[in-house]
Amino acid sequence: MADRTAPNCHLRLEWVYGYRGHQCRNNLYYTAAKEIVYFVAGVGVVYNTREHKQKFYLGHNDDIISLALHPERVLVATGQVGKEPYICVWDSYTVQTVSILKDVHTHGIACLAFDLEGQCLVSVGLDSKNTICVWDWRRGKVLAAAPGHTDRIFDISWDLYQPNKLVSCGVKHIKFWSLCGNALTPKRGVFGKTGDLQTILCLACAKDEVTYSGALNGDIYVWKGINLMRTIQGAHGSGIFSMNACEEGFATGGRDGSVRLWDLNFKPITVIDLRETDQGYKVARGENSRGLSVRSVCWRGDHILVGTQDSEIFEVVVHDRNKPFLIMQGHCEGELWALAVHPTKPLAMTGSDDRSVRIWSLIDHALIARCNMEEPIRCAAVSTDGIHLALGMKDGSFTVLRVRDMTEVVHVKDRKEAIHELKYSPDGAHLAVGSNENTVDIYGVVQRYKKVGECIGSNSFITHMDWSTDSKYLQTNDGSGRRLFYRMPSGKEVTNREELKLVQWASWTCVLGPEVNGIWPKYSDINDINSVDANFNNQVLVTADDYGLVKLMRYPCIRKGAKFRKYLGHSAHITNVRWSHDYQWVITIGGADHSVFQWKFIPERKSKEALHIAPQETLADSNSEESDSDQSDVPEMDSEIEQETQLTYRRQVYKEDLPQLKEQCKEKHRATAMKKRERAPGNGIKLHFIHGYRGYDCRSNLFYTQTGEIVYHVAAVGVVYNRQQNTQRFYMGHDDDILCLAIHPLKDYVATGQVGRDSSVHIWDTETLKPMSVLKGFHQLGVCALDFSADGKRLASVGLDDNHTIVLWDWRKGEKLSAMRGSKDKIFVVKINPYLPDKLITAGVKHMKFWHKAGGGLIGRKGNMGKTETMMCAVYGWSEEMVFSGTCTGDICIWRDMFLMKTVKAHDGPVFSMHALEKGFVTGGKDGIVALWDDTFERCLKTYAIKRAVLAPGSKGLLLEDNPSIRAISLGHGHILVGTKNGEILEVDKSGPITLIVQGHMEGEVWGLATHPHLPLCATVSDDKTLRIWDLSPSHCMLAVRKLRKGGRCCCFSPDGKALAVGLNDGSFLIVNADTLEDLVSFHHRKDIISDIRFSPGAGKYLAVASGDSFVDIYNVMSSKRVGVCKGCLSYITHLDWDKRGKLLQVNTAAKEQFFFEAPRGKRQTIPASEVEKIDWSTWTCVLGPSVEGVWPVISEVAEVTAACLSNDRRVLATGDDLGYIKLFRYPVKGKYAKFKRYVAHSTHVTNVRWTHDDSLLVTVGGGDTCLMIWAHEPGGLREFKLCDSEESDIESEDDGGYDSDVTRENEINYTIKALSTNMRPMTGVKPHLQMKEPSIDERQGVVRGSRPPVSRALPQPEKLQTNNVGKKKRPIEDLVLELVFGYRGNDCRNNVHYLNEGADIIYHTASVGIVLNLTTSCQSFYVEHSDDILCLTINQHPKFPNVVATGQVGDTGDMSATSPSIHVWDAMTKQTLSVLRCFHSGSVCSVSFSATGRLLLSVGLDPEHTVTIWKWQEGAKVASRVGHTQRIFVAEFRPDSDTHFVSVGIKHVRFWTLAGRALLSKKGVLSSIEDARMQTMLSVAFGANNLTFTGTISGDVCVWKEHILVRIVAKAHTGPVFTMYTTLRDGLIVTGGKERPSKEGGALKLWDQELKRCRAFRLETGQIIDCVRSVCRGKGKILVGTRNAEIIEVGEKNAACNILVNGHMDGPIWGLGTHPSRDVFLSAAEDGTVRLWDIPEKKMLNKVNLGHPAHTISYSPEGDMVAIGMKNGEFIILLVASLKIWGKKRDRRSPIQDIRFSPNSRFLAVGSTECAVDFYDLTLGPQLNRINCCRDIPSFVMQMDLSADSSYIQISTGAYKRLVYEVPSGRQITEQIQIDRITWATWTSVLGDEVVGIWSRNADKADVTCACVSHSGLNIVTGDDFGMVKLFDFPSPEKFAKHKRFLGHSAHLTNVRFTNGDRFVVSAGGDDRSLFVWRCVHAPH
Repeated sequence: MADRTAPNCHLRLEWVYGYRGHQCRNNLYYTAAKEIVYFVAGVGVVYNTREHKQKFYLGHNDDIISLALHPERVLVATGQVGKEPYICVWDSYTVQTVSILKDVHTHGIACLAFDLEGQCLVSVGLDSKNTICVWDWRRGKVLAAAPGHTDRIFDISWDLYQPNKLVSCGVKHIKFWSLCGNALTPKRGVFGKTGDLQTILCLACAKDEVTYSGALNGDIYVWKGINLMRTIQGAHGSGIFSMNACEEGFATGGRDGSVRLWDLNFKPITVIDLRETDQGYKVARGENSRGLSVRSVCWRGDHILVGTQDSEIFEVVVHDRNKPFLIMQGHCEGELWALAVHPTKPLAMTGSDDRSVRIWSLIDHALIARCNMEEPIRCAAVSTDGIHLALGMKDGSFTVLRVRDMTEVVHVKDRKEAIHELKYSPDGAHLAVGSNENTVDIYGVVQRYKKVGECIGSNSFITHMDWSTDSKYLQTNDGSGRRLFYRMPSGKEVTNREELKLVQWASWTCVLGPEVNGIWPKYSDINDINSVDANFNNQVLVTADDYGLVKLMRYPCIRKGAKFRKYLGHSAHITNVRWSHDYQWVITIGGADHSVFQWKFIPERKSKEALHIAPQETLADSNSEESDSDQSDVPEMDSEIEQETQLTYRRQVYKEDLPQLKEQCKEKHRATAMKKRERAPGNGIKLHFIHGYRGYDCRSNLFYTQTGEIVYHVAAVGVVYNRQQNTQRFYMGHDDDILCLAIHPLKDYVATGQVGRDSSVHIWDTETLKPMSVLKGFHQLGVCALDFSADGKRLASVGLDDNHTIVLWDWRKGEKLSAMRGSKDKIFVVKINPYLPDKLITAGVKHMKFWHKAGGGLIGRKGNMGKTETMMCAVYGWSEEMVFSGTCTGDICIWRDMFLMKTVKAHDGPVFSMHALEKGFVTGGKDGIVALWDDTFERCLKTYAIKRAVLAPGSKGLLLEDNPSIRAISLGHGHILVGTKNGEILEVDKSGPITLIVQGHMEGEVWGLATHPHLPLCATVSDDKTLRIWDLSPSHCMLAVRKLRKGGRCCCFSPDGKALAVGLNDGSFLIVNADTLEDLVSFHHRKDIISDIRFSPGAGKYLAVASGDSFVDIYNVMSSKRVGVCKGCLSYITHLDWDKRGKLLQVNTAAKEQFFFEAPRGKRQTIPASEVEKIDWSTWTCVLGPSVEGVWPVISEVAEVTAACLSNDRRVLATGDDLGYIKLFRYPVKGKYAKFKRYVAHSTHVTNVRWTHDDSLLVTVGGGDTCLMIWAHEPGGLREFKLCDSEESDIESEDDGGYDSDVTRENEINYTIKALSTNMRPMTGVKPHLQMKEPSIDERQGVVRGSRPPVSRALPQPEKLQTNNVGKKKRPIEDLVLELVFGYRGNDCRNNVHYLNEGADIIYHTASVGIVLNLTTSCQSFYVEHSDDILCLTINQHPKFPNVVATGQVGDTGDMSATSPSIHVWDAMTKQTLSVLRCFHSGSVCSVSFSATGRLLLSVGLDPEHTVTIWKWQEGAKVASRVGHTQRIFVAEFRPDSDTHFVSVGIKHVRFWTLAGRALLSKKGVLSSIEDARMQTMLSVAFGANNLTFTGTISGDVCVWKEHILVRIVAKAHTGPVFTMYTTLRDGLIVTGGKERPSKEGGALKLWDQELKRCRAFRLETGQIIDCVRSVCRGKGKILVGTRNAEIIEVGEKNAACNILVNGHMDGPIWGLGTHPSRDVFLSAAEDGTVRLWDIPEKKMLNKVNLGHPAHTISYSPEGDMVAIGMKNGEFIILLVASLKIWGKKRDRRSPIQDIRFSPNSRFLAVGSTECAVDFYDLTLGPQLNRINCCRDIPSFVMQMDLSADSSYIQISTGAYKRLVYEVPSGRQITEQIQIDRITWATWTSVLGDEVVGIWSRNADKADVTCACVSHSGLNIVTGDDFGMVKLFDFPSPEKFAKHKRFLGHSAHLTNVRFTNGDRFVVSAGGDDRSLFVWRCVHAPH
C-alpha cells in the first residue's frame, strides 16, 4: 500500500520565459535598483539583466493585467482578473507583499496609478461601470469610489502638479476628476472643433493643467484644463498604446512599432523604429503578420525599455538607438501546447499556435534557436538519439526537423484533424502519431517515415501515449476516458490483459491507469488534468491542470485523492508538463498565458537542508501547500472536540430578522392592531444573579479584572462577579449567545463575540458596563475567537462562517484594518504577537497558521510539521518567534517562527487552555489537572488536581465529579482561576485548597424548574442527568446535587416542601426527599418523556404526571398507586395546572389545545371560556386561553411562547419564548398583542419561568444556554425614573401621532433630481428640433441658397427685432453673473437660517444655492457648487472651525456618482469647498448636524430606511451608518457637549443614539413612566444639562426626557406643531418656533429658560393670520426666524422689534414676470396670490399686493404707468402703478390666463389663455374692457405672446409646439411665410420659431425649454428650461443645438425669464424653488 502522504520533495520556480504584451499596456518599468519589473501569467517578475537573475512575486491567484510603480521605484502594485480580484502592493527587492487591497472591484483591475507622494493608489475595475477607486493603500482603505464611465477605461493618471486631481481616458472619452472628501467628481473633456471625438488610449500629465494623450488614430491630443487645445497629428502611424513621462520629457510607443521621444513641451526629439532591428520577428508570419506593435515604454536616463505585443522586451540605449537589445522573448498570441525535452541535453523545445518552434537552454535561461513553420504547432517529440525533432500540426500534418540546424527532414500529411500527441519509441525505430481523428499512425523512422501501422481502437481523439521499454507495446488515452493497448508496430489492439501484466513502461504521461488513480479527486469525474509526467527515479509524479496548478505527488499513487504539494504561477490552464532528461527540472507551459515556466526540483534529502534557508517561500503557500483532502493517519479525534466541531450555532431566526418579520406580520394584523391594547404592567424585574458558566464549548473565557473581580460569560450576558460580596453585575448589550471573551491587557475592558446573522463583537468596560465600541459587518453566523494586542489598540476576531474569516480591527475606531479567509476547518484560537502587532497566529482543527498583516489583507503560512494535528490553544512565549500550542492529544508543541522545534507530553487527553506567565506557563487539560511549567516546558513545577477532597469549606456549591475537563485558566491575585466543562468556576490557591465560586448546569438543555412553597429555594433538572437544589437567598449557591440515570425535563415540590417529584426522559418519574435527594418512590409507566409533573394543592394528595405520549396520569401519593388517566389529547402535553380545590386539571398540548380534566379519575370536562376565568386556579403556567391571549406575539409562527407563570398576587404574568425573551404582562392578558416589558439575557429559548412563593424573585431557565437566572421583582411606583433594562413593546402604538397639514406635506413630498424633470406644462406634438423644416420660398421656387445675386432688387430684410433704448453701439452679452436672489426655502425645510460672524452675516439657502447675506450692506454672496436642490443646512459651532457650513442636497441612487445624494462642507466666507461627502443611500439628505468638537458630521437620508450616517468630514470617511427608522426622520442632532450621543426625531418616533466605535446603538424613548403619554410625531429637538433632551411635537407639547425616559410634558408650548428648537450654547436658553395665531399672550416664537419652565413670547409682525416658524437661531440679543412664508425676520430680545431681512414668494410657481420699461425694478406674480415689486439696486422688495387668487402672468404698459395681471381663474386686472388702484378688471374666460401684453402703441391689450384663445381689448374705450376680437383656430393652449413693433401683428407660441402669427386686432391668421419674415417684433419671448430652433437641446425628450427672452439689443436670447438651467445663446440661432453658456442655481422648472431695460440684468423666475434670480449681464468689450 503506497504512502498516502504528500511527497517530501519540492519544486521551486527558477525562471519564466515570456512577457505579457497582449491586452495589457504600461506594464514594464525600471526599479530603483535598475532591475526590470513586469509580469507574465499570474507572476510578477523582477529581472536583473546584469546578473541574468529573476525573482518572483507569487501573491496573486489569477492573471495579472495591470501594474504601477511607486514614485520611489521600489514598491510595485499589481492588479489581477477574477471574480473577486485584488491588488497587491509588493516590494520589488524582497518580493514580499506589503499590502493587499480587496473587496471593491469585480471582474478585474484594468489600470493602476500611484500619486506623486505615493500615499494614494487609484484603480479602475473591469465591471460594467468601470468603477474608479482611490485607496489609502498602506491601510488597505478606500478613500473614494465612483462609477468611471459606461465604456472601457484604458489609462488613468494622477495630475502630478495639482493635488487631488486625476485624469482617465478610454473608449471615446477623457475625463478630468477632482477628489474632495469621499467624492470623485468628473468633468468630461471637451473635444470641440479642435479634434474628432475618439478613443484615447494613454495619457500623461504636465504642468499648468496640461494633459497629453495618445489617440487611436496616432495623433496626440493636448488638453488645457478640460478643453482640447491642439493636436499633434500623425505622431504615430496608428494607435498610441503607451506614454511615459520622465525628467527629460515623454516617450510614446505605438502600434506602428516605433518609439518616439519628445521634450517637455512635446517637441519631437527622435524616433526609434523597432521594425528595422535584426532581432525579434522579422520573418513574415503568414497571414497574421501584424508586424511589431509597442505596448509599453519606459524611459529612464539613457535607457529605454520597450515591451511588444509579441512578448518581447527590448532595451535601447538612447545614443546607440539603432541597436535595440532583445532581453526577453516568449511565444506570442495563440495557445501554447507543444513541449518536448531533449533526451541527453538540458534543452526544452516548445511549439505554439504562433507557428514558431523554439529551443530553450535550461542552463543559460535563454532562447537558442527558433524557426517558423507554415502551420500552428500542437505537439512535439525528440527522437531517442536527440537528432530529430518531430512537430505535430493543427492541420493534421507533421514535420520532422534536424535539431542542430532546424532543416526539414520530411513533411507528412495523412490526416485532416489536428495531431495532438506524438512519441518516438525507446529503440528509436518508430514514431507514433496520435490525431484527433481517433487513430494512432505508426511510422518507421529509418524508412524515411513511411507509415507501417495504424491503431484504430478509440472512438474519440487521442490525448496521451506511452511506449513500453521494449518498444513492443503502446498505451493510449482518449477523450472519452478510455485507456487502450496496442502491439507495435502493427497497431493490433491487445484485449487480453494477462500479457500486459509484465510490461514495463518507458515513460508515464498518461492520465488514466491504476498507477495514477490518485491524481483524481475522490468523488469527481472531471477531466481537467491536461498532462502528467512520472519521475521513476525519485518516485514522484508531476501533474498540470486547467486551474493553473502544478502538483507534486508520490508515484505510483493508487488510491483516489492522493496528497500533494501544489504550486501556483500559471494563470489558467497548463497544457503540458515534462521532467528534464536528468530530472533536475520540471518544465510547464501555459496555454493562454503562452509562457514557459522552469521549476527546480529539490529532492527529499535536499529539502531538509533547504528549510533553514527558507528560499523564496514568500507568499501565501504559493510555493507548496499540503493538499486539501483529509489525511488518513490523523489520530481519532477526542470526543469532546468532536462534539464541539459539530456545533454550528445556526438559528432558524436571528434577532436581526425580527423587524422584517414584524413588518410582514403587521400587514396581516393591521385590523386587530388598531384596537385598544392592554397596557404594559407597572412593575419590572431586574437581573440579580445567574448560575452558570459557558465551559462546554468555549475556552479561555474567564479572567480577573483590574479590581480583582471575575469576568466571564454565559448565555447572552457578560458577567462581572465580585467574590467578596458574592454579587454579579451584567453587561446586557448582546442579544444572542456569547461564544468568546478576551480581556484588554490593562484588564479593564473586555471584548465579547456573539452568534448572529451579522454577528457583532462588543468591547465594554467592566466597571461601568457601557459599550466602548461595537464591531459589526464582517462575521457571519458568529464570532468564535478574540484576542487583544499587547498595546490594547488592536483586536483580532475569527468568524464562524465557512471560511472562518479572520479580521484585525482598530477597535476604538471600529475600523477593519485587515481581513482574510482563515481556514475551511474550525479555528479555536487567535493570538496577536505581543511584540509585533502586525503578526498573529490561529490554531484549530488540523490547523496552525502564522499570519502577518499586509494592507487590507493578511498573509498566512501553515506551520511546518509532519502531520497536522488539531490545536486547541496557543500562546506566544518570551520572544517574538516563540509560540507554544496545545494539541488534542495532550502534547505541547514548541514553535520557532513557523517551524516545529519539539513536542512535550503535558496531559492525558487534549490540552484545552494555557496561559503564559512572567516565568513559565500554566496549562489545563481534559484530565482535570492544572500544571505549572518552567519557561521552556522542560519540567513541570507543580500540578493541581481538581478533586472534591481539596475543596475548601467556604465553597459556594459542590463539585459534580473529580477531575472535570478544564476549559479556561487565568492567573492573578495569588490564585489560579479555573473554568470547567461542567460549568464550574474554581479558584485554586497556590498552596492547594480549591474554592468553588460559581456553577451551573453542564451541557444539555435545562427544562425542569420548581420553586419551594415557602423557602427561598428552587430545584432544577436538566438533560445533563442531574437534579440540583439552589439557594436563592444571598448565599447564591448550589445546596445539593444528585446524578440521575437519565436526563429530566420537569420537577415539582410537594405543597409542604418535603418531597420533590422529578420526571425523567425515559417515561419514568421519581419522588425524592427534598433535603437529602434520596429516592422515596419511583414509577415507570410511559415510554416518552415526562413533560410536566404537579402535586395537587393543599395536602398534596394527588400527583399529576404529563407525558410526551399525550396522557396525564394521576397518582395517589399516599398509596403510591395510579388512580386515573386523562385521555383525549392529540399531541404531547406541554403544561399542567391544578385548581385551588385539587379537583380540576387544566392541560395544554403542543397542538395548541386547551383541555380540562377532573381528578382523580381523569374524566374530560368541557367548560365555557367565560367560566374558566371564574375558576380559582392554584397556579397558572398555561399559555392558552382567553385570559392569556395577548401573550402571543405578532410573529407567533417563529416565536413560540414556551412558558408562563402567574405571580401569586395574580397581577403579573411572566412568559418565556423561543427567542430568549422574558416578558411581563398585566394579568389577565385579554385581547391580542398586549403591551409588555421585555428583557433579554437568555440566548435562545427560555424553557421555564417561576415566581418564588412571595413574588420577590422570578426564576428562569434557558434551554441551550444551561443557565438559571434570578431576577429581582421591582413593583411599580417605587422606581422614580430608575432606568429599567426593559424595552417597550414591539408594535409601535398605532394611535395616530397627530395631524398637521404642513407636517404631512413635508413628510409626503418627493424629491427627484433635476436630471429626471419632466414637462411642467401639458405639452403635445413634436418638439421643434425634431420637426421637419418647411422649405423657404426660395427653396420652393428652386432657387439654391446663396445663388441669389448679392444685391437684391427686393427690399432689404427688416430687422427681426426692434432695438430701441440701446446706445448707438450694440454689444453682445458674454456672460451672466449671479447678483441677487430673492427667496428662501422655508416651506419644506427647517433649521436652515443661521448667524455667522457674531451676527454680522446670516446664511440660508434656496434652490441649489447657499446664500450669505451681509446685514449691513445687504450684499449677497453665493455658494453654487451644489448640482441639485439643497434640503438642509447647519453650521459648525466649534471655534476651531469658524464659518464652516454643511449643506445636504437632493440625490438619486447611492452609486457614488454625481447624482448620488451628497453633502458639501464649505467655508461660508471664501465659498471654498472643504469636503464633499457622497452618501451610500438613495434619496436625498434631509438633516445635517456637527458634533461638539466639530470633527464629526451626522446626516439623515430620505431613503426608505432613513439611513443615519456619521462622517469624519475632513477625511471624507464614513464612520458609521445604520437604518434610522421605518418612517420619516425630520431632524437628528448631536448633543452640544458630545461626539458620541445624538437624538433623532420623526413620525411617531424619538430615538437616543450612541456611537460606539463604528457602531450606532439606539434606544427608543420610553413613555411608560408618565400615565397616558402616547408617542406623537416629533418635529424638533433641543438639549439641556444633565442629559436632558427636549423634543417638540406635532400637538404643540414639548416632551422632556432624561436619558431615554420621558419625565415631563410641557403642555401646549405652542398651539400648533413645534417645528423648530434652538439650544444656545453660551447660556443654555432655548428658543422654540411653531405654528400659532398671533395673540396678546402667545406668538409663534418663544424664548425659554434652560429647563423649559418659563418663557417669553414674541409676536412676528408679518400680518399673517397664522404664523408658522420653520427655523430659529439666537445670536447676541437677537433671534433670527425663518418662516413658512419665505420670510427671514430678525427679532430683538429686548424690544421685541421685528425687522424683515428677506422676503420671497411663499408658494409657487412664480409664473408672471414683468420688467419695468425704464427703471431697474420688476414685478413678479405667483400662485400664492401676491404680486410683488422688487428693486434691484436697493436689493429688496418694495411692495406687495394680495390679490386673493393665484396670479399667472403680469406685464407693464410701454410707458410703465399701468400693470396688467392675468389670474389663474380666468380674470385679469389692470392696476395704475402710481396709486396701486384698480383701473379695470374683467373675466371672460374660465381657465388660467397664460400671458398678457400691451401693444407697443398702448392701444390694445392681448390676453392669452388656456382655452386656446387670445382676446383683444381696446384700452382707448375706457375701463369697462369690452372684448373687440379674438384669435381662433389655435391648436393648443397659449404659452407666450409677442406683438410687432407697429402693433399690427401678434405671434403666439402654443402647447402643440406650433408658432402662429395673427393680425391685430382683427384676429386673422397670417400663413404667408414671406409676410411673416418681414415683421419686426417689439419683443421676443417665444421658444418656438425657426429663429430659435438652436435653443432646444438634444436631451429635451422628457423636458422642455419653457421660456425665453431676446435682449433689447437683439443680439442674445436667454432661455429657461425644465432642468432649471438658464442658458445664453446668440440671436437668432437657426442651427440646431447651438453653442451656449449655461448657468445653474435654480431648481427644476424655470417659468419665466426677462431682460431689464438696457440689458443690464436678466431676471429668472423659478417654478419649484419660488425664487427670483437676478443675473448681471457682462457685455463684450467694444
